[in-house]
Amino acid sequence: MQRVLIIRLGAIGDFCNSFPAFASIRAHHAADRITLLTTAPFVSLALESPWFDQVRVDTRPSWLNLPGLWRLRAKLTGYDFIYDLQTSRRSSRYFQLAGKPPWSGIAPGCSHPDANPARGAMPTVARQRAQLAQAGVPPAAPDLSWLTGHGPPLPRPFALIAPATSRAHGGAKQWPGDRYADIATLLIARGIKPVVVGSAGDGGAAALVRAFCPDALDLTGKTDLRALASLAARATLAIGGDTGPIHLAGIMGCRTIALFSRFSDPANATPEGPSTVLRADRLSDLTVAEVAAALPLQ
Repeated sequence: MQRVLIIRLGAIGDFCNSFPAFASIRAHHAADRITLLTTAPFVSLALESPWFDQVRVDTRPSWLNLPGLWRLRAKLTGYDFIYDLQTSRRSSRYFQLAGKPPWSGIAPGCSHPDANPARGAMPTVARQRAQLAQAGVPPAAPDLSWLTGHGPPLPRPFALIAPATSRAHGGAKQWPGDRYADIATLLIARGIKPVVVGSAGDGGAAALVRAFCPDALDLTGKTDLRALASLAARATLAIGGDTGPIHLAGIMGCRTIALFSRFSDPANATPEGPSTVLRADRLSDLTVAEVAAALPLQ
């Protein structure tokens, strides 16, 4: 039995888009012990998945924090093979900390480098599939049934609205909340219940949607990742920006309408599954009519 480590830190969307890679590694190492190194928000979800025997937390210590780096080094050593699915500058430096074991990633000098010159222009699922193929790992479809059966039992049809607010890039990645309210009203008219999802910090946007569309259901801050995934698996549609809930919805097979500003590249960020990408220089330039045209006619 080999000891295998997978490194995947990232944000919600990045982590969820690695489900196919996790499943592929698990199938390839069926008799081996697999440990995931990730950040605290994903520990519970990872432990409930069928892919890992152990989960360890990376606190991302500063490079000047010698005690923290020593503890991190202990979490990286003792493995027969390491798959770096994060493939960032930081995680590539872990190759040195780990003592240069057999390694799949982009770390200079690693044994199984991802040498694909087009990797930067590929979406996460395809990029990681290509990375694993170079390490001799064939693709395997993830069984996501363990994520279903959670969350409130909403009657169908319903659509998820994820108005996550981001002040980054001067607000260019924000679509105004009153426009999400207009879309919610249109969904109601088409017999589709709008359900607003996101973190507790998105409650302001949800309140604005509810102010203009009282029939919308506000679940912001009330769903963990399992419940959100289960809702996405049953939803008719999910609408939102380049955010974690939209990418999770896509990986669960939900049809998505993704709103991209110039700071999101459809080449490497289009959600999985059936997806319509609408793009504007600033999301405030995107009209309600343009989004409405992508809605189902039901």
